[in-house]
Amino acid sequence: MPASDRAPAARAERLRAERDRVRAADRAHVFHSWSAQALIDPLPIAGAEGSHLWDYEGNRYLDFTSALVYTNIGYQHPKVVAAIQEQAGRLCTLAPGLAVEPRSEAARLIAERTPGDLDKIFFTNGGAEAVENAIRMARLHTGRPKILSAYRSYHGATAGAINVTGDPRRWGSDTGTAGTVHFWGPFLYRSPFHAGTEQQECERALAHLEDTIVFEGPATIAAVVLETVPGSSGVLVPPPGYLAGVRRLCDRYGIVFVLDEVMAGFGRTGRWFAADHWEVTPDLLTFAKGVNSGYVPLGGVAISAEIAETFATRPYPGGLTYSGHPLACAAAVATINTMAEEGVVEHAARIGAEVLGPGLRELAARHPSVGEVRGTGAFWALEFVRNPETREPLVPYAATGEANAPVNAFAAACRKRGLWPLTTMNRTHIAPPCTISEAEARTGLEILDEALAVTDAHVD
Repeated sequence: MPASDRAPAARAERLRAERDRVRAADRAHVFHSWSAQALIDPLPIAGAEGSHLWDYEGNRYLDFTSALVYTNIGYQHPKVVAAIQEQAGRLCTLAPGLAVEPRSEAARLIAERTPGDLDKIFFTNGGAEAVENAIRMARLHTGRPKILSAYRSYHGATAGAINVTGDPRRWGSDTGTAGTVHFWGPFLYRSPFHAGTEQQECERALAHLEDTIVFEGPATIAAVVLETVPGSSGVLVPPPGYLAGVRRLCDRYGIVFVLDEVMAGFGRTGRWFAADHWEVTPDLLTFAKGVNSGYVPLGGVAISAEIAETFATRPYPGGLTYSGHPLACAAAVATINTMAEEGVVEHAARIGAEVLGPGLRELAARHPSVGEVRGTGAFWALEFVRNPETREPLVPYAATGEANAPVNAFAAACRKRGLWPLTTMNRTHIAPPCTISEAEARTGLEILDEALAVTDAHVD
């Protein structure tokens, strides 16, 4: 064999050996989240850049998941990587009780972009801890115990956040004694209020929430916690007037209004924060994920002046060893500045309005298994149905194993064609990096078009 032929063959063999080592170590020692360990076989990934990731055999995948909806600026953005490297050379870490430039600058840049007077930033290591601390702040500020949150929601997997969560991931950890009361948020396609229009859905959802507040006792309720746009539950864009109505109810009853922007923030919906679409200012706003595209774990709570004043002379009883970690904050500074310089938020809005939204609606018109298209910016979902007239879901609620086979087959069809999909329950979510190009987005839509033949085969 000529030397020119031997070199690629030898490289391929090295990559296969590395893949096998990665897979073996993973299977031997890594305990994966939300999984039955013996039933999974995670794909070893060799690298990622921009909107793509690839395995050790050279198979490239267009990532329509943004990892877990957090690589808003894409993988390996050189400016963010350089900022982390530079900060590591200067100062890798520092206790949270001291002031350091990247932490202060990250807080300033975030505060500049949050709505209203949310000018104080409490840093955490991720979104669940942000929700935990927002709940704690609300309870301490009001002196009340209860938290209200929606059934269709996900707020994290730590003790308080998982109880505030509404979706089935709560079930295994919910003792029923954590002080959370769930209510129905608006969702016209599957309206719990038998509404026929968005206006009716909004009015009836607000009336339901007020009834819940009244019957639970307003003086017992510390906070209403809502995802601005519920993500994991289906990219449920709220109807006009709903969030403003919740704000009014919270004001009327002296309740803290918490918006969870962990998934929806930092450009995902085509605005810096999704709350900007409805010109609503909460009392507390949680963030993580897109704040630095997950390059180094970071989250936090943006705090109103009134709640911050509660802790002006009274110590706040909470903190984290790595709060405002310098490497994470340096990544946030670089991410926010780069997003501003490169118009990433505006690009996400445009790609949603001109490419993803129209393209997904065209798919829905061609494929009977698509019951509804929902979304904004780089944040969309297709709802799968078995019968478009009755809207029966393609798979049962919280389906697993064989019951979830149609959705699993759809995901496999996407991967076979070079698209890495995000599927959950009877949906596929479309959440590519906010930097995705128009050509990449159209390629992803073409693959979805082909893969939807799998779900169409299950329509009655």
